[in-house]
Amino acid sequence: MPSSSHSRTHGREPIAPKVPKITALFWVVKILTTGMGEATSDYLAHLSLVLAGAVGILGFTLALWLQFRARSYSAPVYWFAVMMVAVFGTMAADGPPIGHIGSTVFYIVVLATVFYAWHRREGTLSIHSIVTRRRETYYWLTVLATFALGTATGDLTADSLHFGYLPSAILFTAVILVPAVAWWRFGLSEVVAFWSAYVVTRPLGASFADWLGKPAGRSGVGLGDGLVALAALIVIVVLVGYLTVTRGGIQRGAVESAVVGGGGTSNDDVNAPGLPRQARSWFSRVEVD
Repeated sequence: MPSSSHSRTHGREPIAPKVPKITALFWVVKILTTGMGEATSDYLAHLSLVLAGAVGILGFTLALWLQFRARSYSAPVYWFAVMMVAVFGTMAADGPPIGHIGSTVFYIVVLATVFYAWHRREGTLSIHSIVTRRRETYYWLTVLATFALGTATGDLTADSLHFGYLPSAILFTAVILVPAVAWWRFGLSEVVAFWSAYVVTRPLGASFADWLGKPAGRSGVGLGDGLVALAALIVIVVLVGYLTVTRGGIQRGAVESAVVGGGGTSNDDVNAPGLPRQARSWFSRVEVD
């Protein structure tokens, strides 16, 4: 008979995958959240740095508290967490006084460290394996690091390299197609392709948001950060409402099958020709105790 402490721990574990199924709509909403986060953070910072910090920290804390309390995927809860991570991640990237190049390098190291720790402990980086509390923690640490890295990279191209906002947005639109084409045509591991594209969604969405919101003197259209944030939020609410009603984002699969199967990776993932041989073990199947 299991101990009472084990029962309490088990009771807090997810009963179904906690992240959505990856579809075209997932990428649309994800890019919108990055733009919304960028515009919201800049708008609040312009009003008051104290207000921006309070909203960022409290919103981030509340959103993850709700997400971790849920025992299965909920579209409103999940995407609220992503939005708050977007706002908080923007502030985190703007925080270190080491310049855009220094911030980019710093968050590359942070992201690589999280990936290493995640894989070393769990044996997989597949998002189909987010079926335990520990894996969910690694997942959200990764998401936060990707937002911060993407913000720093977008600032690097737009400001330090003087590309401007629209050219940066066009550049990242081309960059995000690389892992998609590599997965579609050349057999790149879906895990590698997913996380590569996921990082790029941040500078992509933020560059478009900055282009629309910033004044013409800064190579923008001049709509204002507040208006851009509000417009993006309205579209996100509509799309998340659609996902909630249709239940289209729910992964169809039980926790047990994902865990026993080693986190949802397949043999095709591991043996994909686009994945270097020395990296294949990072995406191999493992059994979970």
